[in-house]
Amino acid sequence: MRRQSLQAWLFLAPALVLLAVFSFWPVGYGSYLAFTDFSLIRPTRWVGLENFEYIFDNEMFVTGLKNSLLFLLMVPFVQVGAIALAVLVNNRLPGIRLFRAAYYVPVVTTVSVVGIMWGFMFHEQGTLNYVLTTLRLVNAPVGWLSDDTLALFCIMFVTLWRGLGWYMVMYLAALQSVPADMQEAAILDGANRWQRFWKITIPMLRPTIMVCSILSVLAALKAYQEVDVLTQGGPMNSTFTALYYAYDQGLKHLKLPRALAASFVVSVFCVGIAVLCLRYLKPKHR
Repeated sequence: MRRQSLQAWLFLAPALVLLAVFSFWPVGYGSYLAFTDFSLIRPTRWVGLENFEYIFDNEMFVTGLKNSLLFLLMVPFVQVGAIALAVLVNNRLPGIRLFRAAYYVPVVTTVSVVGIMWGFMFHEQGTLNYVLTTLRLVNAPVGWLSDDTLALFCIMFVTLWRGLGWYMVMYLAALQSVPADMQEAAILDGANRWQRFWKITIPMLRPTIMVCSILSVLAALKAYQEVDVLTQGGPMNSTFTALYYAYDQGLKHLKLPRALAASFVVSVFCVGIAVLCLRYLKPKHR
């Protein structure tokens, strides 16, 4: 047993070394610097919670943290939509592979292309306003990205659109692993399609639902790319997220300790909500 354990650790060693160098060490050292007055031109000085007090007194960070938590509203819609798409493309229909590829295209599309496309769609003279005004659903073009009450929800929609295909693939793989004999037995017992879905499919999907929900929560709290390419935090800082605030402080204003403090807070929220998901979504074995 000892020899087998040693062999296992030897096989794991290369991956563990890479994780230690490129993940564990940066996270640990960055967490330490969040409590310091770090500078490239003077000695590092320990300041305790001073950076955290600053960011929580800063209106932009508080707004960003609220917006990051608002992104969590997308999680149920993403998961329900992804399950629905997975069930749809799991059928053997002509051209179904084309549909699967089409739904997955947003996942592999670069953020810059997504920004250009949706920026044109949401422009006041863009496609969306053209359709709405042509159908006389609105009297004048809507400033989707220039209105501080609408911009954040537009970005949330783009994030949802990009995420559906990724989770659809995961649910599709889980659906195809559901034993066919369980479905056949339920049919023989007189269960209809809806009953089979709720009593067999959904329970079998619970491990995948847990994983996808955790990944979706983490992605929502770390929302940054869509904000950067579509609004850069505007208008009137209404689309700032906590992670975009960290980017703004760290790379634009070179306030690295404050950026690390903001990232530390986001990490704490990520871990806390992930633990809650593990607790309440974990499959119950009887």
